[in-house]
This record gives sequence, C-alpha cells and structure tokens, in this order.
Amino acid sequence: MSTSMSTSPWCFFSPSQDLSGKTFTTSKMAASVGSLVSYDANSDSDNETESIPEPEKVDPDAFSHLQPLKSGKTTSLVVLNSAPEVAVKEDVMTGTHLDPSLKEVNYNPSYETMFAPEFGPVNPFRTQQMAAPRNMLSGYAEPAHLNDFMFEQQRRTFSTYGYALDPSVDTSLVSASSYIGAVEEAEKNKGQTVFETGPKKSEKRKKIKGGEAADLEAFLGPWAKYQDEKDGAKPSEEEQKELDEILAKRQKKGRNEEEAPGEEKTILHVKEMYDYQGRSYLHAPQDVGINLRSADAPDKCYLPKKQLHVWTGHTKGVSAIRLFPASAHLLLSCSMDCKIKLWEVYGDRRCVRTFIGHSKAVRDVCFNNVGTQFLSAAYDRYLKLWDTETGQCISRFTNRKVPYCVKFNPDEDKQNLFVAGMSDKKIVQWDVRTGEVVQEYDRHLGAVNTITFVDENRRFVSTSDDKSLRVWEWDIPVDFKYIAEPSMHSMPAVTLSPNGKWLACQSMDNQILIFGAQNRFRLNKKKIFKGHMVAGYACQVDFSPDMSYVVSGDADGKLNIWDWKTTKLYHRIKAHDKVCISALWHPHETSKVITCGWDGQIKLWD
Repeated sequence: MSTSMSTSPWCFFSPSQDLSGKTFTTSKMAASVGSLVSYDANSDSDNETESIPEPEKVDPDAFSHLQPLKSGKTTSLVVLNSAPEVAVKEDVMTGTHLDPSLKEVNYNPSYETMFAPEFGPVNPFRTQQMAAPRNMLSGYAEPAHLNDFMFEQQRRTFSTYGYALDPSVDTSLVSASSYIGAVEEAEKNKGQTVFETGPKKSEKRKKIKGGEAADLEAFLGPWAKYQDEKDGAKPSEEEQKELDEILAKRQKKGRNEEEAPGEEKTILHVKEMYDYQGRSYLHAPQDVGINLRSADAPDKCYLPKKQLHVWTGHTKGVSAIRLFPASAHLLLSCSMDCKIKLWEVYGDRRCVRTFIGHSKAVRDVCFNNVGTQFLSAAYDRYLKLWDTETGQCISRFTNRKVPYCVKFNPDEDKQNLFVAGMSDKKIVQWDVRTGEVVQEYDRHLGAVNTITFVDENRRFVSTSDDKSLRVWEWDIPVDFKYIAEPSMHSMPAVTLSPNGKWLACQSMDNQILIFGAQNRFRLNKKKIFKGHMVAGYACQVDFSPDMSYVVSGDADGKLNIWDWKTTKLYHRIKAHDKVCISALWHPHETSKVITCGWDGQIKLWD
C-alpha cells in the first residue's frame, strides 16, 4: 500500500482514519452538527428579539457517510492518474533550424541541420525566377573585394578602349582570354590600361643659368632666357595673327561698340498713297459698319471664338503691336527682323508701309496722340522718330544704352517730350525739338521695363528688373511712391484700364496683379488672375472696352481670357505656335482681339 501511494499522483485515504490516525466518534460529530445549527439560528439579526426555538431532531441517516467503517472489513485503495500525456521537449525539437538565405554560420551544425527540408507550404504562383535566391532587384550578387584604384583603372580603360580585365580571372594568370569587351583591341594594345598608355608629360623647358646673385652684372635671375629660345626682331605670320586677335579683343572689351545708325528707308505697299479726295491711309474709313470716331465704348463685349485674319510679312518674331490712336483702323507692329510695319485693320487688311532703319531687333513702338508720328526703340541703342504718313525718319536719339520701352507724354501741350526706360536703370526724358536729354529719373536698381502714365498724365508708373514699382511726378526726378514686397516678382508688362482706375501688371510668377491707379497704388488682393504660364516673357495684358474681360497671351502661344468680376479663366485659344507676346482688344469692337507672337504672325480673332 505504501508503494502504490508513493508512485501515484493521486491517493485516497480510508474514511476510518484521519491524518493523525485518530478515530472520529459519532457523539462528537453530532455535537458539532448541533452547534452549527444553533450558530445559524443565532446569527439572524432580524430575529434577535424573538425567542430561540428548540433544535430539531437530527436524522441519523443524514451523516451515515461520515461514520467510521465497521471493524473487520478493509477497503482497497484506488489509484487514479489524471495528468494528460505530454510529448517530451527532446522528442519534438529535432535540431536548430537554419535560415535558407544565410551564407555564414557562426557554429558547426550537423549534416541533418544543414540539409533539413524547408517548412511551410509552397507558393504555386512563384516562378522559377522569383523562387531563385536574390539580394538585389536584378538577381543575386556575391560580395567580392576589389581595390578602389583597380576598379577605377579598369572602368576607365573600358570606357576609353572598350576592354577590361575579366574580374573572375586571377590577375596573376593574365592571358588573351582574360579580357572582356574588345578583345582584339586588348591584344593590339597588349592589355595596357588607360593610365599606362596616357600621354607622357613633356620635359620642362630649361632656362640659362645666370650666375651668382652677388654678381649684379652677370646675374640673370628669373629674367633668364630659355635655352631653346631664339631672338627675332619680327614676329612670324602665325604669331602676328594671334597678336592681332588679342589686340582686337582688348579694344572691343574696353569700349562699347558705337554702331552707326542704320540707313533709314521706307517701302509703300499700296498703289496710291492718296484717294480721289486727297486723303491718305491715316484717314479713318467710314464704310466699315462701325463708327470709328465714337468716343464711347461698346455697351457689352463678348468672348472671341474664331480666327478672322492672319497678317504675315515679318520674317522673325513680333515684339509689340500698337493700334492707331482714337480710330484704331491701323495697326503698327515691330519685329526682331529689325522692321516696323503698318497694317490695315479693316477692308483688305493689307500691309500699307514698311519702315526700315534699325540694325538690330526693334523692342517697342509708340504713337503720338494724333498718330501722325511714332517712336521706335531698338537693340541698336537708337530711338527713332518716324512720320507715319510719309515713312520719313525725322530724328534719332541715343545715350549709348539699350532702350527697353518708350512713351510720348499724352498731354496735348507736351507732345514734344517723351520718356524711355533704359538698360542702365535710368528713365531718360528727351525733347524732340532740340534732340537733347532734359531730365533723368535715376532711382531704379535694374533695367526699366515699362512706363505707364496715370492720374490724368500728371504721374507715371515704372516697373523694373529690381522687382519694384515706382510712381513719379512728371519732371521731378525723385519717386514719391515705392512699392516692393519680398513676395513680389518682376513685372515686365503693365496696362492701364479703360476707366483709368486700375493697372494690370503681368507678374513673373504666372499671375496678373491689379494695382489701384489713383492715389494709394495699393495691390487689389481680390483681383489676381491665374492659370497661364508667362515666367520669363513680357506678355502684354489688355482689357475689353467695357471692362468685362482681361486678355493676355502666354508662353505656350495661347490667348487667355478672364472675367474681370470673378477672376475666373473663361476661355483659352491656341493662337500661336510660339510665345503669344501681346494681345489687344479693339476699342470700338465688341469681340475683336488682335494677337502677335514669336512665330512672326499677327492674328485677328472675333
């Protein structure tokens, strides 16, 4: 019995004995049960005041299972093993598993561990190429050590001669088959690398030794001649040629080229300059179905939809276009082919006259108030005054700087004065009668791009490459208003609105900004026109006569039309193959817009 108890996890004792071997008696048990019953009765707090009832009689059969076994009979011990069967750790862990992608093992594994099968299901969709081991996108690359110098040497040799040593071949056993690439070239060069076959440095020229420094007469020092140097009184032909080139460059560098003004001439393209009444082409036509003499703008303007006409004649890009003052029946254009042309807007839409006189591209043109004369500014550093009717060049002006823009003073009593924005940061004012500079406005920090008269011509606004906007009083050379913000960009094209209240400025950050043109000159943040790409180009902006729309070209050759009130981009037309540099809305028409571009064409849209 003792053996079975020691080996079994569970054992039961006979109820006839407790752990100390003492026998329970029935009387003791009955007494304990009685006390329990009385305890239960006394513990009820609710019935404390009531009299305690007498204990009930206990049924002897209720505790028969607690009574000791009768003597003479013995009970055998039942052994139960209720622990579950668990597999031993040693039986499950057959060995350490190795990662199949490992290339280096830090201990000595057994054969079974090394070649144990991989666990887990096989992916049926993996191709053979995907299943192959790889450590980079294109496959598997074994790490190998190669000297940096050797690698660079072989790389340069391969890029120069087309062959290199095979990296998988031992360098000590080099043969003809050890090269990859142009093997024939390798055999011809005997496998020499780019460093071995490079040109050898020529030996330094030696000077004649000039004695000791103590001997003042014999000592030559750094002034000694070279040993192979020959004295010659006259330079050779080649040396003389080089000398002439150097001298010519120096002379060119030292001074600005003073080019002679180009010879002026004009070509009339129409048969008769005057009609039967003796009127020239400057006279506004009256049979075009619209009153060109009217001072009132159209009541309602509409979006242009289609192309009406193309004026061709310029061989290079057109820089600027200007409509004839008041009537707008003629169109003046200047181009990079150094020519200025006058076109008809109505009728046959012919080229009326060509003005030739600039030796470089013409940048800007400007009519006087009545249109009988106009000014042209070109990259040959000359400003020229022309007669619109006869084509004659009346006078020339220059201060040896490139004029970027030119404007007549619009006042009737100041038609003899004009201002030009120059490349040397100045605005220069000339008098046509004397041909002399009468005023200089020198406050900008960059080339002056635009000049626009505002406030009944008492003031003018200028913009420059210095990203600022300055307002000047006429004839006072100090700006009274200076606008420059860190966020501002250069504004190379500015237009005054028909009502004279707003300035539309083409900004280099692909926006058209609107500034007030009266008193404060503040930026109107609610009116910013976006959606076109003009960075790097001075694309001219214009308004419709009724102030409903804003039009502008862009770098892609498109004509963009925005609504003035909502600043929404309404319409976009592919107008030119290259940059659409200018867009003008005809002041008497409801929907006619003229555009010009760097493709050399001028187009009429309706």
